Amino acid sequence: MQDNDPTALSVSELNRQARLMLERGFGDCWVEGEVSGLARPASGHCYFTLKDDRAQVRCALFRTRARFAAPFNNGDHIRLRGKVSVFEPRGDYQLIVEAVQPAGQGALLAAFERLKHQLAAEGVFANARPLPCPPRHLAVITSGTGAAVRDVLAVLAARWPMLDVTVLPVPVQGREAVPAIIRAIGLANHLARSQGRFDALLVTRGGGSLEDLWAFNDEHLARAIFHSQLPVMSAVGHEVDVTLADFAADVRAPTPSAAAEQLVPDRRELTRRLQDAMQRLARCELARLDSESQRLDHLRARLRHPGERLDQQRQRLDQLEARLKRAMQQRLASARQHHQHLERCLYRFVPAQQVSEARNRLERASARLHATLPQRLQHERSRLNALARELNAVSPLAVLGRGYAILEDGDGKVVKRAQDTQPGERLNARLGEGRLTVEVKRRYRK
Repeated sequence: MQDNDPTALSVSELNRQARLMLERGFGDCWVEGEVSGLARPASGHCYFTLKDDRAQVRCALFRTRARFAAPFNNGDHIRLRGKVSVFEPRGDYQLIVEAVQPAGQGALLAAFERLKHQLAAEGVFANARPLPCPPRHLAVITSGTGAAVRDVLAVLAARWPMLDVTVLPVPVQGREAVPAIIRAIGLANHLARSQGRFDALLVTRGGGSLEDLWAFNDEHLARAIFHSQLPVMSAVGHEVDVTLADFAADVRAPTPSAAAEQLVPDRRELTRRLQDAMQRLARCELARLDSESQRLDHLRARLRHPGERLDQQRQRLDQLEARLKRAMQQRLASARQHHQHLERCLYRFVPAQQVSEARNRLERASARLHATLPQRLQHERSRLNALARELNAVSPLAVLGRGYAILEDGDGKVVKRAQDTQPGERLNARLGEGRLTVEVKRRYRK
């Protein structure tokens, strides 16, 4: 029997021939697209994916060329020159990059920024409701098989094991991710309204490239998060990854594990704090008991038997009674002395005795008056005669009686000098007896 089977190629031979065919068929070519999945290991080589909206190709930029290439990052739109080849050990189709030129911002990042500004202007990012800490029942919307759900459940179990957690599994990338996540958000809100099952919602997934996380930049998903009646926490990717779902949520966490830490307190920390508080309370109780014991001992030392207290009061009452008796006796003795003094005073001022003494004083005064009155009259009469004689001695009338006269002018002024008169002037002359009117005829000088 003739063997007609063709000769089979080994896998390595197939990959080698494919590599040679591609390298000879294409040679160098320029390709333009968006960078994603960029990795820079310690070897200095760069590995990334170049993509557009319909396809992607793996690229390798070795260290000898990387030092001369323009810098680029995930999401950058670049033009590169390279050779189409195959990585034979894995059979991966790839580009060996020779040169890199920037070609503007990536289309995905541009779309992200445009949608971000649009939703911000509409107020979709205005939610900032506080999440209960800890929640009673948490709904987690994530992949049912990913590392994120394992991290979240592990952290929640370690920190707060009494929390009820319900995982609503959904795809977190690809075309089915967005509608599935929106349906899960609607289901969680429906169960919260109808059955009161949930009081918080966590939307999360692990890290990845920009296109892997692109489902969480969907406009409809952001609106669904904004309109959720349950407060929503978003934890998508790593710390450097930011999505529209993060902006629309009430609270953002950098990673799924960090989200679990923010949602619930650490029971071990609370237990430690509770133990510290109990120890402080015990110390305070002991200190208070010690203080109250000392106070009780002090009060007990001050407390006396009622009988002793009554004896003291009885003794004090006896002392007061004795003081009262002495005071009453002194008061009576003083009142008695005052009464006797008043009697003596009253006796001295009896009206009959007063009248008798007044009559005697009147009689004695009358006798002295009758005895001294004639003598006093005689004395005053002699004194009056002496004064009359002295008055007559100095009186002008006595001079006039000896023949002198006093001349007065018409105004009644006394004329003392001849020069004070005028010839023909009429003067009044006062004599010892009577008056005369005289006329000046002529004046004489001395």
